[in-house]
Amino acid sequence: MQNSYYELTITLDERYVDLIADFIMNIHDEGIEFGKGKLILRSENDLTSVRDALIALQSELEAPIAMDFTLEQKENVDWIKTYQESIQPIEAGKFYIFPSWHAPKENLINIKIDPALAFGSGHHATTFSCLQAISDVVKPGDSVIDVGCGSGILGLACTKLGATVELCDTDPISVESCRQNFALNEERYSRLWEGSVDKAEGSYDVVIANIIADVLRFIADDLKSAVKPGGTLILSGILDKKETSVTEAFEALALEQRIAKDEWVTLVYRKENHG
Repeated sequence: MQNSYYELTITLDERYVDLIADFIMNIHDEGIEFGKGKLILRSENDLTSVRDALIALQSELEAPIAMDFTLEQKENVDWIKTYQESIQPIEAGKFYIFPSWHAPKENLINIKIDPALAFGSGHHATTFSCLQAISDVVKPGDSVIDVGCGSGILGLACTKLGATVELCDTDPISVESCRQNFALNEERYSRLWEGSVDKAEGSYDVVIANIIADVLRFIADDLKSAVKPGGTLILSGILDKKETSVTEAFEALALEQRIAKDEWVTLVYRKENHG
Protein backbone atom coordinates (compact mmCIF):
# COMPACT_ATOMS: atom_id res chain seq x y z
CA MET A 1 0.00 0.00 0.00
CA GLN A 2 1.33 3.41 -0.94
CA ASN A 3 1.61 6.22 1.60
CA SER A 4 -0.92 8.38 -0.24
CA TYR A 5 -3.88 8.10 -2.58
CA TYR A 6 -5.89 10.39 -4.85
CA GLU A 7 -9.50 11.38 -4.23
CA LEU A 8 -11.67 13.00 -6.90
CA THR A 9 -15.02 14.44 -5.81
CA ILE A 10 -17.52 15.37 -8.54
CA THR A 11 -20.41 17.56 -7.42
CA LEU A 12 -23.39 17.75 -9.77
CA ASP A 13 -27.16 17.78 -10.04
CA GLU A 14 -28.60 14.62 -8.45
CA ARG A 15 -30.52 13.89 -11.68
CA TYR A 16 -27.29 13.19 -13.55
CA VAL A 17 -25.42 11.13 -10.96
CA ASP A 18 -26.25 7.77 -12.57
CA LEU A 19 -25.52 9.02 -16.09
CA ILE A 20 -22.09 10.39 -15.16
CA ALA A 21 -21.31 7.31 -13.06
CA ASP A 22 -21.97 5.10 -16.10
CA PHE A 23 -19.58 7.24 -18.17
CA ILE A 24 -16.88 7.04 -15.49
CA MET A 25 -17.22 3.27 -15.22
CA ASN A 26 -16.29 2.90 -18.87
CA ILE A 27 -12.91 4.61 -18.27
CA HIS A 28 -12.19 3.81 -14.61
CA ASP A 29 -12.29 0.29 -13.19
CA GLU A 30 -12.16 1.03 -9.47
CA GLY A 31 -15.06 1.65 -7.11
CA ILE A 32 -17.26 4.73 -7.06
CA GLU A 33 -18.88 6.00 -3.89
CA PHE A 34 -22.32 7.57 -4.41
CA GLY A 35 -23.35 10.58 -2.32
CA LYS A 36 -26.22 13.04 -2.52
CA GLY A 37 -25.40 15.04 -5.63
CA LYS A 38 -21.83 13.80 -5.71
CA LEU A 39 -19.56 10.98 -6.80
CA ILE A 40 -16.28 10.13 -5.08
CA LEU A 41 -13.43 8.20 -6.71
CA ARG A 42 -10.34 7.02 -4.86
CA SER A 43 -7.23 5.44 -6.32
CA GLU A 44 -3.53 5.06 -5.71
CA ASN A 45 -3.16 6.28 -9.32
CA ASP A 46 -3.54 9.93 -10.28
CA LEU A 47 -7.17 10.67 -11.26
CA THR A 48 -6.39 13.74 -13.37
CA SER A 49 -7.21 11.85 -16.58
CA VAL A 50 -10.71 11.01 -15.30
CA ARG A 51 -11.34 14.64 -14.37
CA ASP A 52 -10.10 15.82 -17.78
CA ALA A 53 -12.33 13.28 -19.56
CA LEU A 54 -15.36 14.63 -17.69
CA ILE A 55 -14.40 18.21 -18.58
CA ALA A 56 -14.18 17.15 -22.23
CA LEU A 57 -17.58 15.42 -21.95
CA GLN A 58 -19.13 18.68 -20.71
CA SER A 59 -18.14 20.45 -23.89
CA GLU A 60 -19.54 17.67 -26.11
CA LEU A 61 -23.04 17.50 -24.63
CA GLU A 62 -25.85 19.40 -26.32
CA ALA A 63 -27.05 20.54 -22.90
CA PRO A 64 -23.91 20.65 -20.71
CA ILE A 65 -24.11 19.14 -17.24
CA ALA A 66 -22.61 21.44 -14.61
CA MET A 67 -19.94 19.62 -12.58
CA ASP A 68 -17.48 20.86 -9.97
CA PHE A 69 -14.29 18.89 -9.35
CA THR A 70 -12.08 18.57 -6.30
CA LEU A 71 -8.92 16.48 -6.74
CA GLU A 72 -6.82 15.90 -3.64
CA GLN A 73 -3.88 13.75 -2.64
CA LYS A 74 -4.43 12.29 0.84
CA GLU A 75 -2.65 10.16 3.38
CA ASN A 76 -3.47 6.53 2.79
CA VAL A 77 -5.94 4.85 5.08
CA ASP A 78 -7.91 1.68 4.51
CA TRP A 79 -10.37 3.43 2.21
CA ILE A 80 -11.42 0.16 0.56
CA LYS A 81 -12.78 -0.96 3.94
CA THR A 82 -14.44 2.45 4.38
CA TYR A 83 -16.01 2.12 0.92
CA GLN A 84 -17.23 -1.39 1.61
CA GLU A 85 -18.91 -0.26 4.81
CA SER A 86 -20.79 2.41 2.82
CA ILE A 87 -22.41 -0.17 0.49
CA GLN A 88 -25.65 -1.59 1.87
CA PRO A 89 -27.68 -4.48 0.43
CA ILE A 90 -30.99 -3.67 -1.28
CA GLU A 91 -34.23 -5.46 -2.08
CA ALA A 92 -35.65 -5.04 -5.59
CA GLY A 93 -38.64 -7.08 -6.70
CA LYS A 94 -37.99 -10.74 -5.81
CA PHE A 95 -34.27 -10.11 -5.40
CA TYR A 96 -31.82 -9.32 -2.62
CA ILE A 97 -28.64 -7.72 -3.97
CA PHE A 98 -25.76 -7.85 -1.54
CA PRO A 99 -21.95 -7.52 -1.53
CA SER A 100 -19.88 -10.53 -0.50
CA TRP A 101 -19.07 -8.98 2.89
CA HIS A 102 -22.78 -9.18 3.83
CA ALA A 103 -24.89 -12.29 4.47
CA PRO A 104 -27.62 -13.53 2.09
CA LYS A 105 -31.28 -13.19 3.06
CA GLU A 106 -33.92 -15.88 3.43
CA ASN A 107 -37.14 -15.81 1.39
CA LEU A 108 -35.62 -13.70 -1.40
CA ILE A 109 -33.55 -14.60 -4.46
CA ASN A 110 -29.98 -13.70 -3.53
CA ILE A 111 -27.54 -12.11 -5.98
CA LYS A 112 -24.01 -11.38 -4.82
CA ILE A 113 -22.39 -8.34 -6.48
CA ASP A 114 -19.23 -6.58 -5.30
CA PRO A 115 -19.62 -2.94 -6.41
CA ALA A 116 -15.93 -2.25 -5.83
CA LEU A 117 -15.17 -4.66 -8.67
CA ALA A 118 -17.97 -3.73 -11.05
CA PHE A 119 -20.95 -1.48 -11.64
CA GLY A 120 -24.60 -2.39 -11.71
CA SER A 121 -25.02 -3.12 -8.01
CA GLY A 122 -28.78 -2.54 -8.04
CA HIS A 123 -28.54 0.87 -6.43
CA HIS A 124 -29.08 2.80 -9.68
CA ALA A 125 -32.73 3.67 -10.30
CA THR A 126 -32.54 2.03 -13.74
CA THR A 127 -31.16 -1.27 -12.46
CA PHE A 128 -33.64 -1.30 -9.57
CA SER A 129 -36.60 -0.79 -11.93
CA CYS A 130 -35.34 -3.46 -14.32
CA LEU A 131 -35.16 -5.95 -11.45
CA GLN A 132 -38.79 -5.12 -10.62
CA ALA A 133 -39.82 -5.72 -14.24
CA ILE A 134 -37.85 -8.97 -14.45
CA SER A 135 -39.60 -10.18 -11.29
CA ASP A 136 -42.95 -9.79 -13.06
CA VAL A 137 -42.01 -10.94 -16.57
CA VAL A 138 -39.37 -13.68 -16.64
CA LYS A 139 -40.49 -17.31 -16.26
CA PRO A 140 -38.59 -20.61 -15.96
CA GLY A 141 -37.52 -21.81 -19.40
CA ASP A 142 -37.59 -18.37 -21.03
CA SER A 143 -34.81 -17.42 -23.42
CA VAL A 144 -33.35 -14.02 -22.47
CA ILE A 145 -30.72 -11.66 -23.84
CA ASP A 146 -29.26 -8.82 -21.73
CA VAL A 147 -27.97 -6.12 -24.11
CA GLY A 148 -25.40 -3.83 -22.50
CA CYS A 149 -25.04 -6.24 -19.61
CA GLY A 150 -22.61 -4.22 -17.46
CA SER A 151 -21.99 -6.20 -14.27
CA GLY A 152 -24.36 -8.96 -15.43
CA ILE A 153 -26.80 -8.33 -12.58
CA LEU A 154 -29.92 -8.41 -14.77
CA GLY A 155 -28.84 -11.57 -16.56
CA LEU A 156 -28.06 -13.16 -13.19
CA ALA A 157 -31.56 -12.28 -11.99
CA CYS A 158 -33.08 -13.99 -15.04
CA THR A 159 -30.84 -17.03 -14.60
CA LYS A 160 -31.93 -17.40 -10.98
CA LEU A 161 -35.55 -17.38 -12.19
CA GLY A 162 -34.80 -20.38 -14.42
CA ALA A 163 -34.24 -18.63 -17.74
CA THR A 164 -31.56 -19.41 -20.34
CA VAL A 165 -29.49 -16.24 -20.66
CA GLU A 166 -27.21 -14.67 -23.25
CA LEU A 167 -25.39 -11.39 -22.57
CA CYS A 168 -23.41 -8.83 -24.54
CA ASP A 169 -21.70 -5.48 -24.01
CA THR A 170 -19.53 -3.32 -26.26
CA ASP A 171 -17.17 -2.65 -23.32
CA PRO A 172 -14.60 -5.43 -22.66
CA ILE A 173 -14.38 -4.44 -18.97
CA SER A 174 -18.11 -5.07 -18.63
CA VAL A 175 -17.80 -8.46 -20.33
CA GLU A 176 -15.09 -9.51 -17.87
CA SER A 177 -17.06 -8.13 -14.88
CA CYS A 178 -20.10 -10.10 -16.03
CA ARG A 179 -18.02 -13.27 -16.31
CA GLN A 180 -16.64 -12.74 -12.79
CA ASN A 181 -20.05 -12.09 -11.25
CA PHE A 182 -21.59 -15.20 -12.77
CA ALA A 183 -18.68 -17.18 -11.27
CA LEU A 184 -19.16 -15.40 -7.93
CA ASN A 185 -22.79 -16.55 -7.92
CA GLU A 186 -21.95 -20.05 -9.23
CA GLU A 187 -24.31 -19.52 -12.16
CA ARG A 188 -23.89 -20.20 -15.89
CA TYR A 189 -24.87 -18.20 -18.95
CA SER A 190 -25.51 -19.68 -22.40
CA ARG A 191 -23.37 -17.16 -24.30
CA LEU A 192 -21.46 -13.93 -23.55
CA TRP A 193 -19.77 -11.72 -26.12
CA GLU A 194 -18.20 -8.33 -26.70
CA GLY A 195 -20.46 -6.46 -29.08
CA SER A 196 -24.15 -5.71 -29.39
CA VAL A 197 -27.45 -7.40 -30.19
CA ASP A 198 -26.72 -7.46 -33.93
CA LYS A 199 -24.45 -10.48 -33.20
CA ALA A 200 -27.31 -12.44 -31.65
CA GLU A 201 -28.03 -15.74 -33.39
CA GLY A 202 -31.75 -16.02 -32.77
CA SER A 203 -34.75 -14.40 -31.10
CA TYR A 204 -35.75 -14.40 -27.45
CA ASP A 205 -38.75 -14.50 -25.15
CA VAL A 206 -37.36 -11.51 -23.24
CA VAL A 207 -34.94 -8.84 -24.44
CA ILE A 208 -33.48 -6.44 -21.86
CA ALA A 209 -31.57 -3.27 -22.73
CA ASN A 210 -30.57 -0.96 -19.88
CA ILE A 211 -28.41 1.50 -21.80
CA ILE A 212 -29.18 5.17 -22.57
CA ALA A 213 -31.97 6.67 -24.66
CA ASP A 214 -29.86 7.67 -27.66
CA VAL A 215 -28.34 4.19 -27.99
CA LEU A 216 -31.76 2.55 -27.58
CA ARG A 217 -33.01 4.59 -30.52
CA PHE A 218 -29.91 3.80 -32.58
CA ILE A 219 -30.29 0.00 -32.17
CA ALA A 220 -34.11 -0.01 -32.06
CA ASP A 221 -34.54 -2.18 -35.16
CA ASP A 222 -32.09 -4.80 -33.87
CA LEU A 223 -33.80 -4.88 -30.47
CA LYS A 224 -37.27 -5.28 -31.99
CA SER A 225 -36.04 -8.04 -34.32
CA ALA A 226 -34.53 -9.91 -31.37
CA VAL A 227 -37.90 -10.28 -29.62
CA LYS A 228 -39.98 -13.33 -30.47
CA PRO A 229 -43.62 -12.70 -31.46
CA GLY A 230 -45.50 -12.60 -28.17
CA GLY A 231 -42.26 -11.79 -26.35
CA THR A 232 -41.29 -8.93 -24.04
CA LEU A 233 -38.83 -6.05 -24.43
CA ILE A 234 -37.60 -4.23 -21.31
CA LEU A 235 -35.96 -0.86 -22.00
CA SER A 236 -34.25 1.27 -19.36
CA GLY A 237 -31.60 3.92 -18.84
CA ILE A 238 -34.05 6.53 -20.12
CA LEU A 239 -34.10 10.02 -18.60
CA ASP A 240 -37.72 11.16 -18.49
CA LYS A 241 -37.02 14.12 -20.78
CA LYS A 242 -35.81 11.63 -23.44
CA GLU A 243 -38.76 9.28 -23.07
CA THR A 244 -40.73 10.55 -26.06
CA SER A 245 -37.82 9.98 -28.43
CA VAL A 246 -37.66 6.35 -27.27
CA THR A 247 -41.40 5.65 -27.41
CA GLU A 248 -41.47 7.00 -30.97
CA ALA A 249 -38.78 4.51 -31.99
CA PHE A 250 -40.71 1.59 -30.46
CA GLU A 251 -44.28 2.57 -31.31
CA ALA A 252 -44.76 -0.64 -33.33
CA LEU A 253 -44.79 -2.56 -30.03
CA ALA A 254 -47.47 -2.52 -27.32
CA LEU A 255 -46.44 -0.64 -24.18
CA GLU A 256 -47.53 -2.73 -21.20
CA GLN A 257 -45.84 -1.04 -18.23
CA ARG A 258 -44.02 2.18 -17.37
CA ILE A 259 -41.89 2.32 -14.21
CA ALA A 260 -40.61 5.75 -13.15
CA LYS A 261 -37.99 6.26 -10.43
CA ASP A 262 -35.85 9.34 -9.72
CA GLU A 263 -36.42 10.90 -13.16
CA TRP A 264 -35.47 7.63 -14.87
CA VAL A 265 -37.97 5.57 -16.83
CA THR A 266 -38.20 1.85 -17.60
CA LEU A 267 -40.57 0.73 -20.36
CA VAL A 268 -41.94 -2.80 -20.78
CA TYR A 269 -43.21 -3.67 -24.27
CA ARG A 270 -45.01 -6.68 -25.74
CA LYS A 271 -44.39 -7.75 -29.35
CA GLU A 272 -47.70 -8.85 -30.78
CA ASN A 273 -47.85 -12.29 -32.38
CA HIS A 274 -48.46 -10.70 -35.77
CA GLY A 275 -45.74 -8.03 -35.26
